[in-house]
Amino acid sequence: MDTLKNIFLILIVILSFNFMIFIHELGHYLAARWRGLKIEKFQVWFGKPIWSKTINGVQYGLGWIPAGGFVSLPQLAPMDAIEGERTTDEPLPPISPIDKIIVAVAGPIFSLGLALAVGLLVWNLGKPVDIIPSTTIGYIAEESPASKAGFQIGDRITAVNGEPVQGFVGGLDFITEKIIFSEGETIKFTVIREGETTPREISSGFITEPTKFYQRRGLRKVGISYASQTIVAETSENSPARIAGLQKGDIITAIDGVKLWSPQQITSHYKQINYRAAQLTIQRGTETLNVTLAPEVPQKSPEPVPMLGIAWDMEHAADTHLVHPSPVKQCSDSVKMMIKTIGALISPASNIGIDQLSGPISIAKAKFDLLDTDKDGWRRLLAFLVLINVNLAIFNMLPFPVLDGGHTTLAIMELIARRPVKVRVLEYVQSFCVLLIFSLFLFITFKDVGSFFGNSPDTEVIFSPK
Repeated sequence: MDTLKNIFLILIVILSFNFMIFIHELGHYLAARWRGLKIEKFQVWFGKPIWSKTINGVQYGLGWIPAGGFVSLPQLAPMDAIEGERTTDEPLPPISPIDKIIVAVAGPIFSLGLALAVGLLVWNLGKPVDIIPSTTIGYIAEESPASKAGFQIGDRITAVNGEPVQGFVGGLDFITEKIIFSEGETIKFTVIREGETTPREISSGFITEPTKFYQRRGLRKVGISYASQTIVAETSENSPARIAGLQKGDIITAIDGVKLWSPQQITSHYKQINYRAAQLTIQRGTETLNVTLAPEVPQKSPEPVPMLGIAWDMEHAADTHLVHPSPVKQCSDSVKMMIKTIGALISPASNIGIDQLSGPISIAKAKFDLLDTDKDGWRRLLAFLVLINVNLAIFNMLPFPVLDGGHTTLAIMELIARRPVKVRVLEYVQSFCVLLIFSLFLFITFKDVGSFFGNSPDTEVIFSPK
């Protein structure tokens, strides 16, 4: 049953990806028909067609390289490197710069139109939002930038770099994301401690997740996590926690008399006392219990580290609810995210690089994971499609030859100079840009594939029976 479900989800991902490309290219196709341009090919995906059919002089096809698509319009610009050689030597009449602009921008306009159309569904059906509303620090990693800067557990962050925050995780106005997109060697925090507001700064030495050369670089961190109740979700068979009688729903409020702000504190405390026995204060309903518990090394575990055998309930810390933003709001939020990402990419003071962009493989995996979510997966996919179509429109309007924005820029130059760019020069520029874009595509795809490897596989933790 799981296999059939996965096949079904993969088919949905493939269909949704191709539908987005088809709508984008349909915009170019219909605009070209309207303006009377010669259309030679209409192909989804690049490369030599694995399927093609010629109807009324237009070759429709499906390429073998699963990325993008094109409408072959020889009057717009020479694109032989991507679209293949022309199918005829028939001379072509010139077209006006206005026609070129109309045809070039039609694709992004159709992508935005699809985003708005899907946005109408999201507006009506709802969009799941997952946020961590807490702004209180519940854990600070040892020797981390936050620890060295004097942060304390229980501090409440109200602003990052002078901008107010709405929570710990959940969007551009949240603490984690502001740290990720921060620039320069200093991040300024506004912190409330015991009712008093104090400024804190973290300078250099930011944490990034360790990765292999074939993986994406880790994102910027400072070594803090949010406060949450320490609630037992389940205990492992034969584990110290199970033997001691801990139950699902138990709230651990303190360890050795120290108030707990997060489950990570328990792990940190046991490490500090060299994994000796510690006293846990447990709230079970209206009853308060004290349990002395010593961790043990499981018989089978990814790492030979003493454990209690507790899985923590982390879902209670998240606020998950449906919102109904208007299509314009959804698209404007997507535009803000795209602009923020592009700005971080081109800024030398940012930690965001090209290797952290997602290609078709990562996007397809994200779609699959959203669909495979236990609750509201299809709603999450619809909201994601709005974001992807807006990104597709903006990316294609970048003033880079080969892209729609490049065609538009060349047409504007032609309109101003009152003569087109020389064909020979344009062919060299186009060929260079094709090579550059495909190199970038291969690099990002390499990182996409690398993200599937190198991490420790999930291994079931098994404690030996007494």
